[in-house]
Amino acid sequence: MPDAAAIVPAGSVAVGSAMAGPAFSGVVDHLGLSVTDLDRSEDFYTSVLGLLRLADFGHARILVHRPTSFMLALVRHEGGDPGAFTELHTGLDHVGFSVGSRDELVRWQHRLEELGVEHTPVRDMEFGHHLNFRDPDRIALELSASNDIALGWLAELRDREIPREEIDARLGDYLASLAPT
Repeated sequence: MPDAAAIVPAGSVAVGSAMAGPAFSGVVDHLGLSVTDLDRSEDFYTSVLGLLRLADFGHARILVHRPTSFMLALVRHEGGDPGAFTELHTGLDHVGFSVGSRDELVRWQHRLEELGVEHTPVRDMEFGHHLNFRDPDRIALELSASNDIALGWLAELRDREIPREEIDARLGDYLASLAPT
């Protein structure tokens, strides 16, 4: 396998390397989704997630989450596939949005019920909790809250570079601790 320097253009940063170059923030600025009906999709994302329409370009609408400035572009492509989304095709699997806690997820579960949006119950997983639902084009959406273990590890990863072997060992120990005895 070639090393990062052989496949990463000069002046850019290879993730996990010490190469100098432009910084990658890791922050998602916007997301574009192909949809079959702009009105139906806009109504869903404004009523369920509270997004605000910023612009309508005819073939595309830009919605914004005012507190964070995250933008969601809804795009209807002429000649686009009219079929429903499936994560079984290569490309997008799902879109995950963060919430602050498991209690917040329970409040979201009640909100989705009130709005008649089909969803899973809140599920407890190894690194937190989540619930899943779909938009009108069946695009898979997730709301998730990390647990204290995940939050601690992510904070530590921001503070220091952890060797792959240490990550693997700690993950193995943690997962083993969750196994029924």
